Amino acid sequence: MSDVTIGIIGGSGLYAMEGLTVLEERAVATPFGEPSDPYVIGEIDGMRVAFLARHGRGHRLNPTEVNYRANLFGFKLLGVHTILSASAVGSMKEQYAPTDIVFPHQFIDRTRHRPDTFFGNGIVAHVAFADPICAGVSFLMGEVARGAGARTHMGGVYVCMEGPQFSTRAESTLYRSWGVDVIGMTNLTEAKLAREAEICYATMALVTDYDCWHESHEDVSVDQVLAYLRANAEMAQKILRGSIARVAERKRDCGCAHALQYAIITDPAAIPESAKRELAPLIGKYVK
Repeated sequence: MSDVTIGIIGGSGLYAMEGLTVLEERAVATPFGEPSDPYVIGEIDGMRVAFLARHGRGHRLNPTEVNYRANLFGFKLLGVHTILSASAVGSMKEQYAPTDIVFPHQFIDRTRHRPDTFFGNGIVAHVAFADPICAGVSFLMGEVARGAGARTHMGGVYVCMEGPQFSTRAESTLYRSWGVDVIGMTNLTEAKLAREAEICYATMALVTDYDCWHESHEDVSVDQVLAYLRANAEMAQKILRGSIARVAERKRDCGCAHALQYAIITDPAAIPESAKRELAPLIGKYVK
């Protein structure tokens, strides 16, 4: 364990964050394999933070290949109790324009091929997930975003698709009929695992496109996504930097901090000793 309590998941642009002093890069071994990259441990305004490139440096991993379990378990081993996530999303509503920032509070799961729980193999747990985002952290980040001058939208629904392909036009139209706000490929899986790890999690969704539903805009492309990410990188980094100290100082009076308290349904006597050892960082205070 360490005194790193705040984690940030994002892309390579975060390494150039103004005010970041890199102290070390730390490879972390987990029962679920290797995280996407070594964690970059650094200080911003006197606060120690751990950064992780979701897709690995150089963007080597597609959304299905990301080892989400290892990524989140590694943060837990580092002592992180709150994660701030940043990612690109497509807008599913006219009012969310490219370079806008959305702080979604709900998800719809359209993934199919990825592990999204730490449990199984002799131990069953069902965490409450009605409110998948830590509202306290999200609202703090939203306040910082508005103060920084970003066009900010609080709340809304993020539909998480499998990828790596973008939506078909029929899918995009279907999701719009559901009333969703943004679409992405990663954040729901992180939120599920963060809740099981009793880590507060909030995401800053950076709008880069209108998916493929908008008649007067080009269909989403990688070039378009990267162009808008570059345009918004400075603002995103400013929001993350401004949020770190406020999030670190907040009282964790949310349900995230004890999500497993009543979630483990398996009789402790029936849990394999190997599972108890491997999951001790998660379940050790509940299962001996």
